[in-house]
Amino acid sequence: MSTTAELLKGAAELFPDEVVTQAHVRHFDLPLGAGRFALITLDNGHDHTKPTTFGPQSLANLNAAIDQVEREAAEGTIVGVGVTGKPFIFAVGADLKGVELLKRHEDALAIGKGGHEVFKRLAGLAVPTFAYYNGAAMGGGVEVGLHCTYRTVSAALPAFSLPEVFLGLVPGWGGCTLLPNLIGAEKAVTVVIENSLNQNRQLKGRQVYELGIADALFEGADFLEQSLIWTAAVLKGEIVVERPAVDRGEAWDQAVAKGRFVADSKVHGAAPAAYRALDIIAAAKDGDLQKGYDAEDQALADLIMGGELRAGIYAFNLVQKRGKRPAGAPDKNLARPVTKVGVVGAGLMASQLALLFLRRLEVPVVLTDIDQERIDKGVGYVHAEIDKLLSKGRVNQDKANRLKALVTGVLDKAEGFADADFIIEAVFEEMGVKQKVFAEVEAVAPAHAVLATNTSSLSVSEMASKLQHPERVVGFHFFNPVAVLPLLEIVRGEQTDDASLATAFAVAKKLKKTAVLVKDAPAFVVNRILTRFMGEVQNVIDEGTPVEVAEKAVEPLGLPMSPLVLLELVGPAIGLHVSETLNRAFPDRFTVSPNLKAVVEAGKRGFYVYDSGRPELDPEVSALLKQGDVVLTEEQVRARVLEAVAQEIGLMLDEGVVAEAQDIDLCLITGAGWPFHLGGITPYLDREGVSERVTGKRFLAPGVASVPA
Repeated sequence: MSTTAELLKGAAELFPDEVVTQAHVRHFDLPLGAGRFALITLDNGHDHTKPTTFGPQSLANLNAAIDQVEREAAEGTIVGVGVTGKPFIFAVGADLKGVELLKRHEDALAIGKGGHEVFKRLAGLAVPTFAYYNGAAMGGGVEVGLHCTYRTVSAALPAFSLPEVFLGLVPGWGGCTLLPNLIGAEKAVTVVIENSLNQNRQLKGRQVYELGIADALFEGADFLEQSLIWTAAVLKGEIVVERPAVDRGEAWDQAVAKGRFVADSKVHGAAPAAYRALDIIAAAKDGDLQKGYDAEDQALADLIMGGELRAGIYAFNLVQKRGKRPAGAPDKNLARPVTKVGVVGAGLMASQLALLFLRRLEVPVVLTDIDQERIDKGVGYVHAEIDKLLSKGRVNQDKANRLKALVTGVLDKAEGFADADFIIEAVFEEMGVKQKVFAEVEAVAPAHAVLATNTSSLSVSEMASKLQHPERVVGFHFFNPVAVLPLLEIVRGEQTDDASLATAFAVAKKLKKTAVLVKDAPAFVVNRILTRFMGEVQNVIDEGTPVEVAEKAVEPLGLPMSPLVLLELVGPAIGLHVSETLNRAFPDRFTVSPNLKAVVEAGKRGFYVYDSGRPELDPEVSALLKQGDVVLTEEQVRARVLEAVAQEIGLMLDEGVVAEAQDIDLCLITGAGWPFHLGGITPYLDREGVSERVTGKRFLAPGVASVPA
């Protein structure tokens, strides 16, 4: 058997570019005369913008620090050991950049074993150990603390999670085994499975304490000081930490069953990580920790060598890195300042946009519409939303008053827009209407103002074609709900100049949106792919496949909702409008479903009714459907839908709609909520062999979102 040190040395050689975390040991006397104490601080030498991680060399450094305190504990020169982090960061887990480089199962196994061997030593010391969660803690950062005897947490801690399942892994350094044994299976399933699969939901410090993960909660300002006073009291026996007994009976099995139900509803068996984690939690019921650690090692190694994790890391990197540095964006120094925003329209979409600009830019925002009543309703909506933020404590009274004062509405565009720097229209989706609006705006807006359109499918170039200055028109396509979905498709028209485009990107950044540069092509990216996807589902229904078979066929993709539920959210009329736009552009690939048309003409809001609490086909819709007699199986439907999507993506890349396949994935993840374990869509199409079958080649090079050869 190789030693932990040898194991980590071998792993470190595979990963020369690791940002190494040091484990500094310092000694001092605890308050209350409790004795000499050793504190290990995890710090990678960078500020909080580069969080502390555990690569192989970092684990080796922690291992060496434990060597030292282990000797001191054995000699009786210290009474306890603490672990804490640098300012704002405790530690955020394994270094994923290193995971991407692994090519062999045994190397992956070594990473799992290495983490366990080091962390386990904290539990085996001759003195009590304490974790002080002072800042962000995720994954292995959470787990190193679980191996300690006691834990405290800062009330200011903003983010605490075991996000591994979200990425396609399991919490593999004790999380699946220790957490249920500490707080019970039900709460552990919430943290490991539910929170991960709900877009990686984070816990705050108080929640960590209330769940029983931490034994004490202290304010952020003097967190370490208070933690050390508490530590002294625990060591002197003045405070006795009592934890509720864990229910190892039926409640444990029910929690695991509930976890399986959650996993099924989110990923439909399509990604293995959640199920592997649940198997380990189920087995942890008997309290045999070593057996749990061995199972974690095995699951970790298997998943690291699987496609879902590679796709998950790829997706994570797209959102964290590419999303923050948009491909093809012009020099940001060309951007002009935006000190006032105009919004044409005061309906729901326009009001949501006004609220977003107001909250993020904190500049005057003015709405216009065709009558005062609509304007008042739009401004009223923004005021009501600010009141909601106030009641939740998200803004104080002073800020609420200031924001409300910044939003106004006027009938006269000349009065409203004469000094606006950025004007966005959100009016009816019809070319004639939008051209008329832009002509009116151009007549009154200053020469430098950017004119933006929130169109979802119409040509930005055509919209600008009748203006005297078409170079300042840019597509600025948001996704609904505006406050939730991060994507912003920024569309460059044929005449759009660099300064207007740079200004649009600068505004997007201030709005905290993920901006992707898109060519002016019908329906841009997300709506074009979704319409092709939905259109193919609709086609098989029209041809004769039962609705429930067509819907169930795409479940293995693990999408956030089924195609027809999505259609309901978008609105059948909008879905029909986009399909008609695309049908005019590409009649050979985009159909207009007569059944969808009938549903819209009948004024139906969707295909389903929810009388029983579950979606069931609306009998009135069922009566409208005219179907052929070609009935396909789920597998046949899935193949057809995926081949249609692969063909469309291939054509979009050939047309240069975006710079690379990565941008298509970024758009689907941030604009349509497509799962991380798919990596958006192209890694999945590559993995399933669909890309090569349809286009003759992969969308991504081998080793990108897949295990390197």
